[in-house]
Amino acid sequence: MVTVPSNYKPTEKEPYMNPVMLEHFRQKLVAWKESIIKDADSTLQELQDEGGVREPDIADRASIETEVALELRARDRQRKLISKIDEALERIRTSEYGYCEETDEPIGIKRLEVRPVATLTIEAQERHERMERTHRDDRE
Repeated sequence: MVTVPSNYKPTEKEPYMNPVMLEHFRQKLVAWKESIIKDADSTLQELQDEGGVREPDIADRASIETEVALELRARDRQRKLISKIDEALERIRTSEYGYCEETDEPIGIKRLEVRPVATLTIEAQERHERMERTHRDDRE
C-alpha cells in the first residue's frame, strides 16, 4: 500500500507516474467518482420527492418539466463521466495511466491534474479535434 502525504502535489522533478503519483491520481479519481454518485443520489431523491407534485398552472408545470429534463441530461453526462473515471482507474491498475493513447508519450502532470481522465496529450487532442472539424465540415 502506497501512502500519499496529505500535502503532496506531483511535480515534473520526480519520476513520471511513480507509485506515489499513481496513488495520488487514483485517490483523486475515486473521490471524484464518489462525489458524482453522492450528487446523483441526492438529485434522484429530490426528483422522487417532487414526483408527486402536480402543478395546476400549465406554465409552472412546463417549467418544472424543463428543469427535470435538464437535470436528467446532466445526470446522463455524469454517468458517462463515471465510465471515463472507471477507465482511468483501470489504466492505473494496468500501469497505462498518464500516457497518450495515440503516441504513448506522457500526457503531463498539469493536464492530468486538471483533467484526470485525459487519454491524449494536448497536441494529440488538438489533432483529434481538427480532424473532427474537418470531417464535420465535409458533411455540411
